[in-house]
Amino acid sequence: MSSTDGTAPPDRPTDRPPGKKLDLGPVGHLGDRLFAGLARGSGGLVVLIVAFVGIFLLALAIPALADDHSSFLFSRIWEPGGVVPKFGIAALFYTTLISSVIAMIIAVPIAVGVALFTTYYAPKRLAAPVAHAVDLLAAVPSIIYGLWGILFFAPILRPVIDGLADALGWIPLFKKPDSADLGVVFTASVVLAIMILPVVTAISREIFAQTPVTHREGALALGATRWEMIRMAVLPYGRSGVVSASMLGLGRALGETIAVLIILSVPNGNDPWDPSIFAGGETFASKIANNAAEFDSPEKTGAFIAAGLVLFVVTFLVNSAARIIVARSGPGGTKRARKVRRVGDETTEGATL
Repeated sequence: MSSTDGTAPPDRPTDRPPGKKLDLGPVGHLGDRLFAGLARGSGGLVVLIVAFVGIFLLALAIPALADDHSSFLFSRIWEPGGVVPKFGIAALFYTTLISSVIAMIIAVPIAVGVALFTTYYAPKRLAAPVAHAVDLLAAVPSIIYGLWGILFFAPILRPVIDGLADALGWIPLFKKPDSADLGVVFTASVVLAIMILPVVTAISREIFAQTPVTHREGALALGATRWEMIRMAVLPYGRSGVVSASMLGLGRALGETIAVLIILSVPNGNDPWDPSIFAGGETFASKIANNAAEFDSPEKTGAFIAAGLVLFVVTFLVNSAARIIVARSGPGGTKRARKVRRVGDETTEGATL
């Protein structure tokens, strides 16, 4: 198209001399480069921090493990300061694992129920205060949970412990010992469940709220009730998010220190080991915190650092497993959606043929 005088506009590409580039003016890429550099640097910094922590623990734990005269993984003896150092993590690993698993069994169903209630059942005037109240549980310091758990909550749980011991006492896990201590593994597990409840609830609530409207309205349009809509549309979509939230809560439970240290009664070293959840015990974190004053020699320090290394590896494996589960299922149940689309495409192709 030509101008009024019959000549082409001077800024048309056809009017440029051959080999000359079009000048678009100053285009700044400095912000993009800075942002990309900061993003890469942040990611690399996190990886370096994790690697340095692992190297630090490994470097200080290897000499102590070399001097250990017992089975580190399967022994329950803890005497790192003796003439012949002997220490093992079997009892610590058992108490840490069983208390965290019980906390997850209690917390996850309640967290999912609270998330569904505040998202799809409660009216807006009630949903917001309930959600804020649950979120505020995360702001309570762990030392407060510990004091509240041993002074107030443990006596309340005593009838529950007695009832479970009377009904299931024939199982070693639920056998009640002769001592009447309040600081038992079961009490610590319930308090841990309360501590991880806001983390699991908050993430699950956000995932459930992001369920596509077409999924929910489509289920309701087909005649599904509210529960059937949640079961067929909301829960499959939020499955990966609930798994991620649960793994984050499990990591918090595995590494909790102060609350567990205050609640759990330390068993006497001469007493036989008791696998019951109604007995006392020590976790990795509480053992290290309770004996921090014994870091007076490289042998003792190395033994406790070796225990910390195991806790570090266990937490790392838990988070890695969560990443694998989420990657396989995909956000919002995309794995199932891909399968449905694939079946639909095959059906459509067969009908076309």
